[in-house]
Amino acid sequence: MKRKGFTAVTLLFFVYGISAQVITISPGMKVGKTTKFKKAVYKIDGPADSSRGVVNIEGNNIVVDFGGAELRGDNSAKAPDEFSGIAVYIRNSKNITIKNLKTRGYKVALIARNTEKLTIENCDFSYNYRRRLNSTQEKEDISDWMSYHHNEKDEWLRYGAAMYLKDCSFFTVRSCKVTGGQNALMLMRCNDGLIVNNDFSFNSGIGIGMYRSNRNRVSYNRVIFNVRGYSHGVYNRGQDSAGILVYEQSNNNRFYNNNVTHGGDGLFLWAGQTTMDSGKGGCNDNVIIENDFSYAPTNGVEVTFSRNHIIENRIFECDHGIWGGYSFESTISDNQFRNNRIAIAIEHGQQNKILYNLFSGDKEAIRLWARNEQPTDWGYAKFRDTKSRDYAIVYNSFNNIPIVFNFKMTNNLSVYGNTISQSDAIFKIDSTVSGLDTTVNQKLEKELSIDTATVAIEPTKKYMDPFVGNPKFAGRKNIMITEWGPYDFRYPIIWNTNPADTSDTMRFDLIGPHGNWQIKSVKGLKDVSVMKGTFPASVTARKETGERTDILIELVYTGESFTTAMGEKIPAGKPYNFRFRKFFQPVNWEVMFYRLDTASHNPITTGMLFSLYEKKAPFRTEKKDRLDYAWWGGIKEAGIHYPQFITMANGTVEIKPGNYELSVTWDDAVRVYVDENLVFDEWNPSRYSFDESPNKKIRIGLGGKHHFRVEHLELGGFATLALKIKPVE
Repeated sequence: MKRKGFTAVTLLFFVYGISAQVITISPGMKVGKTTKFKKAVYKIDGPADSSRGVVNIEGNNIVVDFGGAELRGDNSAKAPDEFSGIAVYIRNSKNITIKNLKTRGYKVALIARNTEKLTIENCDFSYNYRRRLNSTQEKEDISDWMSYHHNEKDEWLRYGAAMYLKDCSFFTVRSCKVTGGQNALMLMRCNDGLIVNNDFSFNSGIGIGMYRSNRNRVSYNRVIFNVRGYSHGVYNRGQDSAGILVYEQSNNNRFYNNNVTHGGDGLFLWAGQTTMDSGKGGCNDNVIIENDFSYAPTNGVEVTFSRNHIIENRIFECDHGIWGGYSFESTISDNQFRNNRIAIAIEHGQQNKILYNLFSGDKEAIRLWARNEQPTDWGYAKFRDTKSRDYAIVYNSFNNIPIVFNFKMTNNLSVYGNTISQSDAIFKIDSTVSGLDTTVNQKLEKELSIDTATVAIEPTKKYMDPFVGNPKFAGRKNIMITEWGPYDFRYPIIWNTNPADTSDTMRFDLIGPHGNWQIKSVKGLKDVSVMKGTFPASVTARKETGERTDILIELVYTGESFTTAMGEKIPAGKPYNFRFRKFFQPVNWEVMFYRLDTASHNPITTGMLFSLYEKKAPFRTEKKDRLDYAWWGGIKEAGIHYPQFITMANGTVEIKPGNYELSVTWDDAVRVYVDENLVFDEWNPSRYSFDESPNKKIRIGLGGKHHFRVEHLELGGFATLALKIKPVE
């Protein structure tokens, strides 16, 4: 008996020793049991096959501890918009834990499909895929707009992601980090999950995204600076970036105590195409409580076509604090609004309650309105009553607000018990408003006197305070968008602070870690005020005269260690070169616009711009030094609307010899000729099925005098045409 017992103990020790064995990562490996990997940097590109990863996990009851290992897929020195492949792929599994992993240089760091009880913890999925942005400080480029409307066939994956979960239930994402990417955590049909204690910040797209995902808890996360499409004092577009995205029938989720400042939108919620087509469903009964959605270029919170509860949040300095178009039966209560253009804006809302909120310094507090007509292509308006009606606006405090209430085409409003000070106009209404009652509503008073259950929250003692350090980032002025996304205040940068100024003086801020900077060379500027110093600093200079703008400032930094925008760690004391570049090559363009009717002649199918059987004169002719157009719903000229049109642009330029990048943004079709040679052919709109305006770049050698010809078609709807030339560095 003793001998048998000794054998059993030995066997158990042997099994434990095998399970604890540390192994190395190999390309395409399969993992089906508990595994621990050796800590190392593994330079392994992602497979071209999008159905597998570098590491592939399938099975039940598995713990995969990467032990601090780092997977790198950017081994050909590619730019972030060229990253490809998947680092970790999980599928058809149950009770899986992934921990202690770093990845960079992949299109997607981790994908999980059809997995129950997945835990991802203590992982760093920073510096993976992100698109290069074409917008500049002076002008946005329409191609940077994203579209998340559809994800039935994983359309979101074209933008990449740090984590993409599909059909995962009872999952946990805890204590993970994503920065320097485009999208952090994207959920497709994922339910009953916990997202807690994560840092998803300084990405150029989405922090947390949900699509058909329900009953998830999102708490104690730092989700700041997930933004694009902003230039301080020039434009504030957001381009559909957001800290948190909630789309298409995502219900009963709870967002508690998250720091979501400086997002394109803070929280962007849209009912989805199902609701727009049928009038049914929505993203309903989500609870948004005790978060900070301040400093959004567009909306602190956007909630549309749905029923939700927005409670005890802070929303400062946004364009709209809350945009609630077509919201119904929603509660907006106990929030703090400050210095927004419009604090609460709701069109076609119904039976909403706005209670106990504090408004201060907003240009307008509450705007409610309706339109005479609804878009004809919305099924929603055919199946739903869309009148603006039945509001309770009670016990709010309004301080230093020029316009408190701005109502139009709205009926049945109960407005009482509010405290108002320092207002130019309490009510701005017209004859389209009816049923405005400022007496106490006894039925509502009875409802408000009833104690309601508090929202269950996560215990604070386990998790970080996501708001630590917020004061140093306060204000939209701190959103600085580079060509790879928002600046993260960790590396040296020289930033033009007056990009729209037409005078000859340029102003710059030098921002970065503690250290010294020195200007090594300057081109296109004169009278530079300071040539060296310490961070932070300010510099002014004057532009040299000339039609062509070609400005280059090259600097060197020495100081403490830091991490670059590409995730490279620079040790202390090592010289680091950085620069400011601004280039504009004017072209003498003559731009002509012609009527188009594809029912009689379709240039897409014939390949010919004009029919052989008709002669056309342009309905508009313009002289320009650049092509940079955007049209919404066609062109109006002399009282005539042209929903379809042809653009013909001929330009001449004298240019210095060199290699140049030709960047074209268009919608719907375009051809570009240089000296009668076709160099850019995008004449088939069906190649681009997404609701976005494409951009494409080519390299071309130029020098001396050249002739450009651009042919462009707009087939209806939104249109854009932009062409830029810049040297290849």
